[in-house]
Amino acid sequence: MLIFLFVIFVCTSNAQYLSNLSMRQDDPIYTTYAAAIDRSEYIVNEAYQMVWFDPDKGVNFEVKQAGNWGMIFKSDGKIISKLSQYYQLPVITASYSDLVRFYYYPFKNIKVENFFLVFSSRIAIQNVKVKNENSIDISLDIYPFLQNDQKEFSNINITSGNDGFILQHKEFPDGWMKEHNIPFKEDLKDVFILNEKADSWGSYQLFDDEKDTSGYIFLSDVKSKHLKKELSREANVISLQKTFKIPAGETTNLRIIRGVIETEKDENVLIKQCHDLLAVDLDKYIKENEKIYSRIPKIKFENKNHEALYWNAFSLIRQCMLPPEGECNFNYYVFSREPRWGWGYGGQVFHESLTMLVYSFMDPVGAMNSQRVFMERQWKDGYINYRTGPYLNETIPESGEYTSSAPWFNWQNWEIYKVTKDKKFLEEAYESGKKFYDYFVSNRDKDNDGLCEWGANAVLECVRDGRVAVWDEVGDPKNFDAVDCNLMLVSEAKALASITKELGLNDEADKWLNDAKERTDLINKYMWDPETGFYYHIDMKNHSFTFNKPNDLKRKEIIAFLALWAGVADKEKAEALMKHLKNPDEFWRNYGIPTLSAD
Repeated sequence: MLIFLFVIFVCTSNAQYLSNLSMRQDDPIYTTYAAAIDRSEYIVNEAYQMVWFDPDKGVNFEVKQAGNWGMIFKSDGKIISKLSQYYQLPVITASYSDLVRFYYYPFKNIKVENFFLVFSSRIAIQNVKVKNENSIDISLDIYPFLQNDQKEFSNINITSGNDGFILQHKEFPDGWMKEHNIPFKEDLKDVFILNEKADSWGSYQLFDDEKDTSGYIFLSDVKSKHLKKELSREANVISLQKTFKIPAGETTNLRIIRGVIETEKDENVLIKQCHDLLAVDLDKYIKENEKIYSRIPKIKFENKNHEALYWNAFSLIRQCMLPPEGECNFNYYVFSREPRWGWGYGGQVFHESLTMLVYSFMDPVGAMNSQRVFMERQWKDGYINYRTGPYLNETIPESGEYTSSAPWFNWQNWEIYKVTKDKKFLEEAYESGKKFYDYFVSNRDKDNDGLCEWGANAVLECVRDGRVAVWDEVGDPKNFDAVDCNLMLVSEAKALASITKELGLNDEADKWLNDAKERTDLINKYMWDPETGFYYHIDMKNHSFTFNKPNDLKRKEIIAFLALWAGVADKEKAEALMKHLKNPDEFWRNYGIPTLSAD
């Protein structure tokens, strides 16, 4: 479990930190970009990964199912198509969740400045500014292209103004999305246009033996004066050509826009939208981001990589937020927009909402609204499902039960409130949170001994679904009174007490504090082992540390330290836990604290 602590120091990073970068390939920077929340949608939703680290490619913006978007340069007969040929590699100067600005030199003294903006879930803009730093005039050819090695483009046509292409491509949902009936548009129409008439164009078919890492099948055509101006109905690559005469010291500008729309819709609507964006000021989107990011706490970092990681983490979180749609009457998150794989795109997972503890600093209303998605979908009996999306209510039934997730809902809501100070949210959170708490303790204590077990698909519900020593080597989690679950429930009851006190419901606070104390006493009575100075799961049937073999549940796992967070360990027990934590042969390892003690 992650607990995020924000300590605010003297400000050394201003709100424009991400507007004033000098990031190279080896620097920690997040380079996948998706539209801002107010210009996003779910079913048609293209996001782009900036690929700028493969020496056999140029700077490409890739969509796994829709192909990659790049450029080739030619001057004085020399062709530059990949990074290994660049005179100077790219340097990123600004990067937010929806945009990136960078520069590079494909040739000596020819500086290319790119500004890439994912304007909406359907439209992306790339502005290319070329400065001739030579003392003589130059001629430069730029070849913007789309390439899809996996699938073919079809119904390829040049626009009536000869400024770009209209074509189609297919995308396919994965098996998980099909199984869960997630809506998905497979047939899409593309528009790929320039801000002025192209000098030539062509479409090219890739053959299997030509699908190498560079994959630029039209390079042989680039060597000639113009592209062939021939279009096949199906192709893997389409390219435009624009020739510029740039005087010494002067700058020229090219804007390229890609848009997608459902095949059954009129592409002229999309073309007009793209044309309307050919002259839009892109710098204003940097200003919009600076305003949003200005809310983030300013922390003093001694290490520049840590500072970069901190700010870029907010870009990742921000990018995953989507506006109300379908059954979600509030904004919600996914945790992968590119690629759109089902497990990461189905909707927000109950336990992943720990992220809202951080997001509340950046967008307090958005963080609260994300929690409201769970509240509005909550069942009458208090159950909250495992994953909730605009078109999904995933319950994962097993053994007559429905899978929920780790009980830290009330603790999250209390922590979010401490940032937002929104009493209306706290009132809503309390009504929902007490129902969830009651549901959990009523349905996850099968033997009514006051200690809870994980239920339904317990491996998923416990949020430890990969390589857990006890689950793998001892038994299924449903067999045990779970130390992590019960420690979380103590924290839940304490959070409910804090919430009621804040709301002036002092009589109710006593009930929650009593619940927390009773559970604390049971944890310390049965789950604490004085011999080893550690907390463990216990066999549900006899409250021992033995399930199949003597003491086989005595596996020192990171979850025992939740007793420090929940305030369950008294001073003596806390000191014993800290000895384990600080022991380099157990948890104090070279590369972080492991989930299982190293011994």
